[in-house]
Amino acid sequence: MKRISAASIALVLLFALAGVASAAKPGNTFTDFTLAATPPNPAGTVCPGSALCYNGAAEPAIAVSPTGRFYGSSENALLRGTLAWTSGDNGLHFASTPSPNDVSVGSDSTGQEAGREPGGGDTDAAVATAVNAQGNYNAYVVSLTLANIDVSTSTNNGQTWSLNPATALPVDDRPWVAATGSSKVCISYLTAPGILVPNVGLHVQCSYDAGASFTQVADAYDTSDVGLAASQGGSRTGNLVFDPTNPSYMYTVFAFENIEDAPNPNAFLHNVGIAASNDGGLTWHDYPVHLNPDISAKYDNQFVNVAVDKAGVVYVAYSDNHGVFYQYSVDHGQTFSAPIQVSQGTDTAVMPWLAAGDGGKIDLVYYQATGYSGNPESAPASVPWKVVMAQSLAANSPLPAFGYTTVNSVVHHGGVCEGGALCTGNRDLYDDFGVEASPTTGLASIIYSDDQYQNDANHKPNPVKGCTSALNDQSGCDHTNMATQTAGTGIYTTKKK
Repeated sequence: MKRISAASIALVLLFALAGVASAAKPGNTFTDFTLAATPPNPAGTVCPGSALCYNGAAEPAIAVSPTGRFYGSSENALLRGTLAWTSGDNGLHFASTPSPNDVSVGSDSTGQEAGREPGGGDTDAAVATAVNAQGNYNAYVVSLTLANIDVSTSTNNGQTWSLNPATALPVDDRPWVAATGSSKVCISYLTAPGILVPNVGLHVQCSYDAGASFTQVADAYDTSDVGLAASQGGSRTGNLVFDPTNPSYMYTVFAFENIEDAPNPNAFLHNVGIAASNDGGLTWHDYPVHLNPDISAKYDNQFVNVAVDKAGVVYVAYSDNHGVFYQYSVDHGQTFSAPIQVSQGTDTAVMPWLAAGDGGKIDLVYYQATGYSGNPESAPASVPWKVVMAQSLAANSPLPAFGYTTVNSVVHHGGVCEGGALCTGNRDLYDDFGVEASPTTGLASIIYSDDQYQNDANHKPNPVKGCTSALNDQSGCDHTNMATQTAGTGIYTTKKK
């Protein structure tokens, strides 16, 4: 397994940080607002602009069509379904849609769900890259229902959804979704070892009929050193993407530990790997992105993320629970640059997510503590966390410059637990959030979790959970916000505003 020397990493980090420092300049501008929930409010509620712009969801995802129609989704809690929204004006306003996985009679026409429903955990979203027979881009929302993964499809811009249980393998977890063409959609997920499956599996399952059936199944962990370590030593996966200009190429990423480390309780997932397919997901090959001999390093914070720009450059971002880094590949994931730190100073930064545009142009978002450099879970109650977007127009170079924007200065105070269902500390920010840029404007929309009380024209507190200022930093005020860039630089060079 290829290793990168500590000296070479330090040298590249030194130069990279010098490039970052030289990029100090005013950031882009955003409008920020809370999205509306269904239930209790009807589908079609537009935010900002309504007194019904409140929700109690968390851990959101976002996707965008080639024409700039955005879709967002967020967890309403296991067995309580998933919320979804769509924007037809490049992210400036979002309308709530019926819940993608609600099966109540009449829900598609009213948006008023009732009772328990499938889905509601670990949501992700994707949009087709070519129109369907109706002239629309299919939208997909995936969510977890205990031991099954549900894929919901909308062929009509979110007006209605069809629900399709997608997996039959036992004990699946953490689904991700990607789409290409008019009707191909793929999901990835982990399966735990058991009687029928001796090792952890990272499965990629594809549908060619817009999610009605998933007939193509492959294991993205191969028999290389990286694949064997991930399947036998332990791993946690990140998202799934297609190359936007050559959909034969697909990628998914993961943090993993070596086989020999597995029995050691002091070993964490101290390596980063990538699984690459050059035949549309039929076969997969695993490569190292970053190998760290220090078993106390930890890269599943939360989650490893991959994006591909329109030049085919692959970017992988991750957090070591202190800083946010990325690496890039110009040979379809076979080799990567040295790590480049993006987060500034020593403040702790977690949960990175990437959007890639034209060649070399990326937006990278993350949560960052203010004035705190320790373990996120141990942060004192006085420590505020903010949403930051870092933007580079030359991210495919060893000395990239970044501009920074604080999108929301306070979304949480205190500890941030990233242990998923095993969390014992505060989990109000859950495990991830997302960013995409409109191909027609180049400007970004960021969907994220927030547990602060707000009551203004763009944000309304959730009356269902009784959110008041006394519940700041508690789950009673947890909700999903959207921030859309209104001015500045886009990551599609011919689409600046």
